[in-house]
Amino acid sequence: MTTFDDPFDARYRLTPGCSCGRHGSEAEHAAASAVSGDAQTSRVVESAVMRALFPEDATRRAFLTAVGAGTAIAAVNALFPLATATDVFAQGLKPEKTDLKVGFIPITCATPIIMAAPMGFYEKQGLKVEVVKTAGWAVIRDKAINKEYDAAHMLSPMPLAISMGVGSNPIPWSAPAIENINGQAITLAMKHKDKRDPKSWAGMKFAVPFDYSMHNYLLRYYLAEAGLDPDKDVQIRAVPPPEMVANLRADNIDGFLAPDPVNQRAVYDGVGFIHLLSKEMWDGHPCCVFSASRQFVTEMPGTYQALLKAIIEATAYAQKAEHRKEIAAAIAPTNYLNQPVTVVEQVLTGTFADGLGGVKKDADRIAFDPFPWESFAVWILTQMKRWGQIKGDVDYQKVAKEVFLATDATKLMAEAGLTPPQATTKTFSVMGKPFDPSKPEEYVASFAIKRG
Repeated sequence: MTTFDDPFDARYRLTPGCSCGRHGSEAEHAAASAVSGDAQTSRVVESAVMRALFPEDATRRAFLTAVGAGTAIAAVNALFPLATATDVFAQGLKPEKTDLKVGFIPITCATPIIMAAPMGFYEKQGLKVEVVKTAGWAVIRDKAINKEYDAAHMLSPMPLAISMGVGSNPIPWSAPAIENINGQAITLAMKHKDKRDPKSWAGMKFAVPFDYSMHNYLLRYYLAEAGLDPDKDVQIRAVPPPEMVANLRADNIDGFLAPDPVNQRAVYDGVGFIHLLSKEMWDGHPCCVFSASRQFVTEMPGTYQALLKAIIEATAYAQKAEHRKEIAAAIAPTNYLNQPVTVVEQVLTGTFADGLGGVKKDADRIAFDPFPWESFAVWILTQMKRWGQIKGDVDYQKVAKEVFLATDATKLMAEAGLTPPQATTKTFSVMGKPFDPSKPEEYVASFAIKRG
């Protein structure tokens, strides 16, 4: 059985019960917590208090093993009312650490994380954040796991993969905010401008940013809907976004499904054209997330809250069309995206050259909505299952709730002047096919082309 450092983090255990040990399930815990306060806040406070009383992990575990989590909390609550601590946390904790490093990949998906530095959103929360440009997703993952970064910009499937131990050892990870929705495209080399039907793409070579990416899953979905097996009829390889245009120019690949501004830069350089925006496959799909380890969330609740609030407020600012040109100028420089301002503007404003002589207008080419819908996570898990990245039984809803922290986002979105949704799941369609998050296995089974 897998075990984790935090004895109160029952959400990652394979045994029944809730995070505080006082309820039969996490659902019962959430229902009880809804009366007295935010469930996630309660979990953070409980864990923080126990760590303060028992700093040594071995001593803490021995105490919990001897008396049980429920009894421990009851005893501690008699001496130190946790409800009071939870109220204090809800009002805002002072950051335990103010000098932070946050890693990012130089793409427009990271806009809220990047812009929050030069535009003062971190500073407003009392934080001094160094946003660190990073070469590729594997490097981002490794530096975050090794605690070289306090938090990081990640592809939305990555926290799920890390938490489940897919591609690495399992480490509880969180995605408390979506960085962007939409913001991707399929770009083809100019020599393929008369090859617009994907049924004719057999034998072609494509790049995606990472194996665990929406780009990979959406490209595979698109190809499979055209009758092509992504593992047999084409080649798909992982290429870091900053290297994609050079590979297209060198004829190493025929095209890519990439984040922006990579697609627009290919057009700007005259080496490619935009075949299809990803929003034309699924309007409103997630792309990247703001992420942090569960340990960071638990051990530094004040810092976590301040950092997440800065990200959500930056996201709210970025969502307004009238701010897009200002943001483009702030994030285009060398230490951030290292792109011509006009390239970044075309992405953020949605008025762009398509590479075939046309100018398109789509205000939602990229959008910024921080709410981490649990149904997004469930869909991602279905594609991981479909393509053989995860095997066996999957508790889709449990994993989604543990990793995509909708409760935290709800509270801070309201504080930022946004209107968070009332639910944490929703239905949607991908290329016209409805997805019901309550029936993930039926969805996986419905595809003719899949692995396993």
